[in-house]
Amino acid sequence: MIKEFSFGNYRSFKEIQSLNMTASKINELTENNIIVLNEKQSLLKSKAIYGANASGKSNVVKALVSFIKIIKNSVKDEKALEMIENFKLSVDTEHEPSFFQLVFQLNKTQFRYGFEVTDKLIHSEWLFGTPNEREVCYFVRENNTIKDISKLHFEEGYKLLSIYNDSEGENEVFRNNSLFLSAVAAMNGKLSKQISNAISSITVLSGLQDKQLYNISGTNLKNEETRNKIIDFLKIADVGINSLEIVEISNEELIKDSSAQLMKKIEQGNKIGLVISSHDKFNSEKEKIGEANLQFLSSQSEGTLKMFEISSFLIQAIERGETLVIDEFDARLHPLISKKIVELFNSQGNSSAQLIFVTHDTNLLSADLLRRDQIDFVEKDKYGESHLYSLVQFKGIRNSASFEKDYIKGKYGAVPFLGDFNQLFKTERDA
Repeated sequence: MIKEFSFGNYRSFKEIQSLNMTASKINELTENNIIVLNEKQSLLKSKAIYGANASGKSNVVKALVSFIKIIKNSVKDEKALEMIENFKLSVDTEHEPSFFQLVFQLNKTQFRYGFEVTDKLIHSEWLFGTPNEREVCYFVRENNTIKDISKLHFEEGYKLLSIYNDSEGENEVFRNNSLFLSAVAAMNGKLSKQISNAISSITVLSGLQDKQLYNISGTNLKNEETRNKIIDFLKIADVGINSLEIVEISNEELIKDSSAQLMKKIEQGNKIGLVISSHDKFNSEKEKIGEANLQFLSSQSEGTLKMFEISSFLIQAIERGETLVIDEFDARLHPLISKKIVELFNSQGNSSAQLIFVTHDTNLLSADLLRRDQIDFVEKDKYGESHLYSLVQFKGIRNSASFEKDYIKGKYGAVPFLGDFNQLFKTERDA
């Protein structure tokens, strides 16, 4: 579970910013929106991120994606760091490394792991943990050297270094563009693998149409239990579908059917998973006489397709207690559907899953749905720098206030300053 993700000198963010999932000590109308860890600390089940177009909202998500991908790929892919893009609009940062750090809860221990990195090499890396009440160092790396490592708390890394390094005892890591944590995990270090797997379990989705998401959800239909849950999800969403099936069909068979040309976009290969949906069929007297089977991709609306695409990820996050991040959350979704999904994660039935989403849907800005600390804003200043901040930082905001109305009025910032589009079409007579 995420407690705090911090990042800086990355894309439109110059200074280090933090996405905080730790619940504040505030009295709110909502009762089930937090995960209680102990008497001293609770975590948020969901977090909404608002802001104007081009403010940098999606860069918050991209920072998390970069962090995860470097952990997953730096050992096996020497080009894994090339995705890093630092803040280019200041001479202070254009040649400095980007900063990433995640504070998270794993097996009743709080860990703090991070690194500083350019598109070519790792500048620093660190892992701290709180197995008891006091935070202790597991290892600290500077450039290509391990400056500090705990034999007691990070024995697997200590042993690997001892085997790898020469008799002079130099604590050098294996590659300057590879993370030490990932390298130890690749050598079957137990704790390193647990940490790497936990971070890799964070799923990030784009709210826009994504062919890969459709393919994954289509493949998940092959599992009967998962298929039934996806069908139930779509039925609850009231899209008029009775059932879904996936049929394996060859490219040759597909091309013969002119009405199925759109299905070629699903996958290029010898076999294609053709998703078929069944719907009620009626006679001229409006009496149900059976069911009609339709090709799902070509017959359904963009909104229904999106619900199908994200359905298996929503189900997986709730069942496994994982973190799900969705950019452009409200794209192609009815506001009532978006609200229901947020309510699902905020519900009493959700014990440990977290939802982080980027949205423009102001209908969700309600004290009945979200706590003040569950609402973040991103705003870009005149120097091109993005800033991330929370509604809970504003003083004097009552939990009974109309968050939506005040946001639209610009009370919290993070809204566009719009001109008059009619100026584009003014004639000389108008002038």
